[in-house]
Amino acid sequence: MTYQATDVDGDAPTASVPARKVVAWALWDWGSAAFNAVITTFVFTRWLTSESFVDASVVDAAKAETAAQITDGPAQRALDAVLADHSSWLGWGLAAAGVLIALIAPVTGARSDDSGRRRLWLGIHTGITVAISAAMFFVTPDPGSLTQNLLLGIFLLAVGNVFFELASVNYNATLSQVSTRANVGRISGIGWGAGYIGGIVLLLILFVGFINPEVGWFGVTGEDGMDIRVAVLVSALWFGAFAIPVLVAVPEVRASRTRAHLDIVGAYRKLFADVAGLWRDRRDVLRFLIASAVYRDGLAGVFTFGAVIASVTFGFTASGVIVFAIAANVVSGIATVIAGFIEDKVGPKAIIVTSLVGLLVSGLAVFVLHEGGQTIFWIFGLLLCVFVGPAQSSSRALLLRRTPPGRESEIFGLYATTGRAASFMAPAAWAVFISLTGQQHFGVLGLMLVLLVGLVLLLPVPGVAAAADRRVDDVTAA
Repeated sequence: MTYQATDVDGDAPTASVPARKVVAWALWDWGSAAFNAVITTFVFTRWLTSESFVDASVVDAAKAETAAQITDGPAQRALDAVLADHSSWLGWGLAAAGVLIALIAPVTGARSDDSGRRRLWLGIHTGITVAISAAMFFVTPDPGSLTQNLLLGIFLLAVGNVFFELASVNYNATLSQVSTRANVGRISGIGWGAGYIGGIVLLLILFVGFINPEVGWFGVTGEDGMDIRVAVLVSALWFGAFAIPVLVAVPEVRASRTRAHLDIVGAYRKLFADVAGLWRDRRDVLRFLIASAVYRDGLAGVFTFGAVIASVTFGFTASGVIVFAIAANVVSGIATVIAGFIEDKVGPKAIIVTSLVGLLVSGLAVFVLHEGGQTIFWIFGLLLCVFVGPAQSSSRALLLRRTPPGRESEIFGLYATTGRAASFMAPAAWAVFISLTGQQHFGVLGLMLVLLVGLVLLLPVPGVAAAADRRVDDVTAA
């Protein structure tokens, strides 16, 4: 199987893309699940904000109150206050990372496009992300330096997020090199699906080999957090290994023949000029960037706080959260791949709107029926996962369909910038609703509000007809 490709500068189709290049490209998504699922969502971040980094005397006092059936005693309140502080520090660290990404992503993206170094910078940014992930192994819950190690973990996580997002800008841009306007939704969906499936496989390996057993593979135990630290180290190796194929199989783009190479100051001037130009000439693209920034933050909030909802509101154990995470990745991966094929027939906007409506219905069901126990979360929590992946994948595909050839990294840099500019909305809405009501499950309404605002902003944006904007007439088999 081969796919007709378009010259990077927008000329007529000149070459076919073998299926092996599509597979090599999708393996980066597969490997990146190590950072998304293990480090930022279900394992490392959760460990940093757990009792492992709280003074043992505070934890033991709270456990003594629990054993004595004392609810909301002074020791428990003290423990809760410490954990809240740690979560706040984590939030500030990630917020600082978001500001850096918003400032530098579009500039680095444009410069990599113009200079013909898209693959080079994909390799560099991915390599740095892998190295930072491996360095997280040295974060330990040492009783003599708990705060220092916690801050080290937050620092590594924040810096890792910066370089992971920069790598994602270049990676998303390479989608144009392995797809056509006719099948971009399908290829994008395959990539997102590969990411979910990679997350499933890796979480299963880590759960069975290190996290769940008292004594895991190679004699690894939970002493000094070694089970978590080894899981993070394995994740770094996993990402590094599966990032290699795209760097080998997908060729470097040519340097632009028409655009001048700019220094940093010039690149920022061009950034503001590009935004002004979008407002003047392609207001629909700018409106999509704004709308997608809002609802993508809501999507991120669903995953970020999903584990917290499962643990606190629905009583899932730590192992139960990982089991649910595996199931969630299965559901999301299958749904995303299927939606990618449907998208090439109905267009990306239809998939995004349908997904957002499905998320709103499922999220409201979780809120209204929360007293129904874990069965309710299994049903409607998994239903939420059905719609998250398709909305993300189709957003990437819709943007690419509207991006001029050769400007992919630049526009995806703006995509990252607008997304980070709105990254405060879901956490803030979550916190405000809980603060006003004193009950955690009301935080779900905050997330749903962000998704609803994103949907309302998206509706006036013109869609892209599936067949009208193709670079080639069809996909050719060889």
